[in-house]
Amino acid sequence: MSASSIHPRRGKFISLEGGEGAGKSTLLAGLRSSIEQRGITLVQTREPGGTQLGEAARSIVLDPAQRGLTAEAELLLMFASRAQLVREVIAPALDAGQWVLCDRFADASYAYQGGGRGQPVERIAELERWACAGLKPDLTLLLDLPVATGRARAAGRGEADRIEIEADAFFERIRSTYRDRAAAEPSRFRVLDASQSPADVLSAATQAIAELFEGLAA
Repeated sequence: MSASSIHPRRGKFISLEGGEGAGKSTLLAGLRSSIEQRGITLVQTREPGGTQLGEAARSIVLDPAQRGLTAEAELLLMFASRAQLVREVIAPALDAGQWVLCDRFADASYAYQGGGRGQPVERIAELERWACAGLKPDLTLLLDLPVATGRARAAGRGEADRIEIEADAFFERIRSTYRDRAAAEPSRFRVLDASQSPADVLSAATQAIAELFEGLAA
């Protein structure tokens, strides 16, 4: 069930996905400006985070001192944050006719906790059904680039967090899982070449979002 199919006057839900150093923060700023220029009321949020509970979960998941955090506990923390975000922020905004722009959503758990950590897909899918209550993005923008390029970019951002200290093989599995999910759901995903300039990435992303506006006018 897509966000738009739940209620005819519901807002649109857009998620951004990608590995480390893919340029999501830069793209988010450009997309926010582009969407708001169309007169759309936009709610921007992130995962894990976006609520008091979610930000607390984020601090645990990313804390390098939490090296003993198990893959199972990490997965549950991500979905606890997601369940709260859906009910406290995303669903109310969509019900009010607002658009939501989210830095990561459930696809990230398939990539990071599934592909990266080896958690079973069936387990993640069951948690998604429960925590997300059937909510999926109308559009998912996947920023794709080679792991080595992304890691080199991320290295310049300061001290590495608990996820960023993982080995290259971890991030290769994440990238592969993201690409597989995009191939399996081509109507929802748009894969963007994140090795391009920020301006070119933004242009491709805004073109994908323009298709949502065309759908509204149809």
